[in-house]
Amino acid sequence: MRIDFTKAHATGNDFVMVFDPDDALHELAPQHVAQLCDRHFGVGGDGFIRAVPSDDEGVWFMDYRNADGSAAEMCGNGVRAFVRFLLEHGAVTLGEVDSLPIVTRAGMKHVRRLGDGFEVDLGPWRLEGGEPLVHARGLEVARPGLGIDMGNPHVVVALASREELDALELTSAPAIDPQPPYGANIDFVVPGEPLIREGAGHVAMRVFERGIGETLSCGTGAAATAVAVRHWAGSGAPSLWHVTVPGGEVTARLDAGTDGIEHVFLGGPATLVYTGNITL
Repeated sequence: MRIDFTKAHATGNDFVMVFDPDDALHELAPQHVAQLCDRHFGVGGDGFIRAVPSDDEGVWFMDYRNADGSAAEMCGNGVRAFVRFLLEHGAVTLGEVDSLPIVTRAGMKHVRRLGDGFEVDLGPWRLEGGEPLVHARGLEVARPGLGIDMGNPHVVVALASREELDALELTSAPAIDPQPPYGANIDFVVPGEPLIREGAGHVAMRVFERGIGETLSCGTGAAATAVAVRHWAGSGAPSLWHVTVPGGEVTARLDAGTDGIEHVFLGGPATLVYTGNITL
């Protein structure tokens, strides 16, 4: 099986991307996805994204898989990379004031241009999953987390200092007690110094993504982190957050969507790195 691919990243969250307008690769097995994402024996990436036409004419479905081959609801950084990929292929157009619909397993997402990058409406957020304890290597005692649904499940854990964040050992998965039925992405966050600057919030985070491991960035994780910190900060906390991740910086903006419910809008860059082909 010969596959043409593009390597892309969004703040270091990297993807193997395939343009599949005829849906020829719909039966691509999980082990093939895992092989493509393997950094030693394949192309290498945190995830695999296949561009497939949806049932709506002119709208594309983002078939997103984790690096282990498992299907995932969506990926905030991946959506931005996906739009850059579609534009490069001439499959879509996106003007300065337009909004582009993208279909994911977590529903329709709308993307607009934001400077040199893109901003995606991740949709409504929900407090879901309670406040489980999280055990991680590098932390002497378990810490309480906050369960947040961003279309995929997250648990956000507040740490005391940047030193504590840097000391985390995320080569193995932290344990969540009680364990969510479908697992969760775990986001560790520390406040900026100061937390609020020029009317916006500033935090730093690291993430362990289910089915992948630690990544340089996680878009929905940055969104969940902003939601959690604002929730903890209480009334008067800003709606715009700058989230520093190991791969760069993204923004999370909380505002009303077209449905009148508060949504999270994730902004940041997306880059296509190179193209190639591989035989599996």
